[in-house]
Amino acid sequence: MAEKLQLSQSDRRKVWWRLTFLQGSWNYERMQNLGWAYALMPAIKKLYTTKEDRAAALERHLEFFNTHPYVAAPIMGVTMALEEERANGAEIDDTAIQGVKIGMMGPLAGVGDPVFWYTVRPILGALGASLALAGNIMGPIIFFLGWNIIRMAFLWYTQEIGYRAGSNITKDLSGGIIQKITKGASILGMFILAVLVERWVSVAFTINLPSTTLSEGAYINFPKGDVTGPQLQKILGEVASGLSLTSEQTNTLQGQLDSLIPGLMGLLLTFLCMWLLKKKISPITIIIALFIVGIAARFFGIM
Repeated sequence: MAEKLQLSQSDRRKVWWRLTFLQGSWNYERMQNLGWAYALMPAIKKLYTTKEDRAAALERHLEFFNTHPYVAAPIMGVTMALEEERANGAEIDDTAIQGVKIGMMGPLAGVGDPVFWYTVRPILGALGASLALAGNIMGPIIFFLGWNIIRMAFLWYTQEIGYRAGSNITKDLSGGIIQKITKGASILGMFILAVLVERWVSVAFTINLPSTTLSEGAYINFPKGDVTGPQLQKILGEVASGLSLTSEQTNTLQGQLDSLIPGLMGLLLTFLCMWLLKKKISPITIIIALFIVGIAARFFGIM
């Protein structure tokens, strides 16, 4: 009886490392298929000995594949388990393997964005940016190390989970686990984005509005001539109590907006960008437009 073929931890580690380059050969026809096949090659070489079998394995994994690059790891783990069973004589055809990949990549794709792009990365980015603004070199270091440690650890452990679970992992996709993870991560991500909008999006108008004449008692009546000690003490007390130094109050558009809702324009600008993205406007186009509008507004004294 032939010895059972089994992928060692070293083999799986090679696949894990190569999986970080999943999008290195992204294409519009089959998207991540080249990166997927490249990542799986160490396992294929271990499980299949003949040139024909290896070529056939690569060919079936050059079909269409596309999902979030980080949640591809559990799919890779399941795929390695299926290829291992097939290499040991199990009746698993190309259609079954491709069907498992397609069945998993859809539900899992919805997890990657809210977990990584809308939660983990903004949190680490805000932490690193706060330290960097204070002149602390640890800001970018914490962001770089934290992001890559979380990313690489997630890829490895979820790949191992997929490999150990094998084809049975597909049964979990109908149990609502994926939906619950996605919903929770989305809610947390919205809170984080709201904090980032208030902290990082700033729109300040420099337009002056007509001044307002204050009523008697709303401003300080400075005495004529020399000011005595008691008079100075009284003036300082009036300043501390909030009385105006002049009989006219200068009004600005920004001041009126801040008195209405602080940060309103930053929020509206964020909503505008979200609406443009929903309308399939390129992010690069939006960034260039913001630069142009900002420069023009500064030149004409609007902002």
